[in-house]
Amino acid sequence: MNLPNYNVAKYLVCVIALLGLITSVSFADHHQSSPSFREVAVSSNIVMLQGKGGNLALLSGGQGLLLVDDDYQEMSQALVDVITTKGGVDSLTYIINTHWHGDHTQGNLELGQHATIVAHDNVRSRLLSAQEVKLFNMKSGPYPEQALPSVTYKKSLSLHMNGEHVELMHLANGHTDGDSVVFFRNANAVHMGDLFFNGFFPFVDVGSGGNVFTFTNNVATVIELINDNTKVIPGHGPLANKRDLHDFHTMLKATSSVVRTMAEEGKSLEQIQAAGLGSKWDSWTKGFLSEKVWISIIYSSL
Repeated sequence: MNLPNYNVAKYLVCVIALLGLITSVSFADHHQSSPSFREVAVSSNIVMLQGKGGNLALLSGGQGLLLVDDDYQEMSQALVDVITTKGGVDSLTYIINTHWHGDHTQGNLELGQHATIVAHDNVRSRLLSAQEVKLFNMKSGPYPEQALPSVTYKKSLSLHMNGEHVELMHLANGHTDGDSVVFFRNANAVHMGDLFFNGFFPFVDVGSGGNVFTFTNNVATVIELINDNTKVIPGHGPLANKRDLHDFHTMLKATSSVVRTMAEEGKSLEQIQAAGLGSKWDSWTKGFLSEKVWISIIYSSL
């Protein structure tokens, strides 16, 4: 494809940083700042926890606790309070990081001393060095050893506890280069990490190996692996089901197709942004990203 101004993709991080001024809600402020977590029942022994950052999942039982993601560092005491009601931090056996972003991993700093942290290989690699997401002005230094994943994997990994088969599956280069989808096979539930933003345009971290088109394919993969009764925990947004995930996938396909078609017609990024995606998708701007920023992320993924 012969795109005009194609080299703009190399500088897109700077473009997005400027466009971030018109986003409706910032990454850090999407969830109302709160000293507590909201608990949403997923199954008899799994709850979804909603705090300030990404959604968490907590599996409890006689063999201990398993936590999927652990929010920002400032939410750690509130998270400890929740864990205390489920058996206490001494019962925390595993923490799974679905990817490296701080709103999913900063709790490692407090809780990593109590549990084994599990993640894809690339998550450990990124947390070993300084990282940055310019769009949200997020910077992090290298994590200390106790906050790093000590168990990593390449393609898939299974954990067995509390009568549950927990399966981690790596779907490459979607939201980042280290995404894990976490299936709770017996409970018929899945934690998508940030491969699912329920009801709004997703952030795709192109600078960390993400790509909108691969992201879309990865969502389609998960849809094929679940059924109509599966409880779907998104990285951000309310608890969902297969239909919600399918609607999200439809949006991804349609909006990325619009951008691809206009780019192939010779339109520049700025021209595509001026044309827009159509009013059908206006409701999807009520989250992290404005339409213009979402178009920019799609464009950078071509």
